Amino acid sequence: MSHQSPPLIAIVGPTGVGKTALGIELARRIAGEIVNADSRQIYRGMDIGTAKPTPAERAAAPHHLFDIIDPDQAFSLAVYQDLATATIESIVQRGHVPLLVGGTGQYLAAILEGWTIPRVPPQPELRAQLRAEAEAQGTAALYARLASLDPAAAARIEPNNLRRIIRALEVHATSGEPISAQQRKHPPPYRITTLWLTMERAALYARIDARVDAMIAAGLVEEVRGLLERGYGWDLPAMSSLGYKEFRPYFEGSATLESCIQRLKFNTHAFVRKQEMWFRRLPHLVRIEAGPAAVARAMAAITR
Repeated sequence: MSHQSPPLIAIVGPTGVGKTALGIELARRIAGEIVNADSRQIYRGMDIGTAKPTPAERAAAPHHLFDIIDPDQAFSLAVYQDLATATIESIVQRGHVPLLVGGTGQYLAAILEGWTIPRVPPQPELRAQLRAEAEAQGTAALYARLASLDPAAAARIEPNNLRRIIRALEVHATSGEPISAQQRKHPPPYRITTLWLTMERAALYARIDARVDAMIAAGLVEEVRGLLERGYGWDLPAMSSLGYKEFRPYFEGSATLESCIQRLKFNTHAFVRKQEMWFRRLPHLVRIEAGPAAVARAMAAITR
């Protein structure tokens, strides 16, 4: 990409590492605007459990794609890509710098790598049929079918990832084309720098645990209760996400609150390990250790 191409700065990293603070500070320094790349922060009314930027933080720099749908509204990677692409283009047109900030690997990769995403809407009846087949015959049977229909897609999907196996079969059945043929990449016309904010694992886990305790003190349990009272059920993708699903046993009377809080901490540790696998594949990576020198190192990386 030419050095004259407009910049696109991505700030990625594990949950709790400090992406929000770094993004706001960089936005202040380089006339930046923040574009959300967290799949849970899109939901209205889900603030504490998603560690959404506070009103004060959002007032410190322009923020986009937060609070855009209700928890029971359908949303997809393709819709996110369309919204984020348009938002980034509008920021560039204003002469500002887009800062893509978040930890959802698929969202980040879809933008930074320029995925071509199949425009096949969900097929509820077909999905239910495939799930029933998986229950009766095992996930391995569906995976074997996918491997015969689309070997390239099967090679990229873990054999036990039923959700992705069903999606690949759904796309093939609906469009008549393998999903792998519809997932080509066309990198966006920007000068990309991906700042990967890192922290030593033990220190990060301690920071996560302290943040969970702070979420509880801030009213996370009351937030979950309020969502349930408004009719949002546990079957929704939003309510089955990290930070919310852990409290289901508590509200159903089968576990103590303390055990659910501990489960949230453990699940967040595990999620961090999964996030790292996504970050490694992102383009134009610059690793930056979180801490007092992070801003200076980030500025050096994006102005070189």
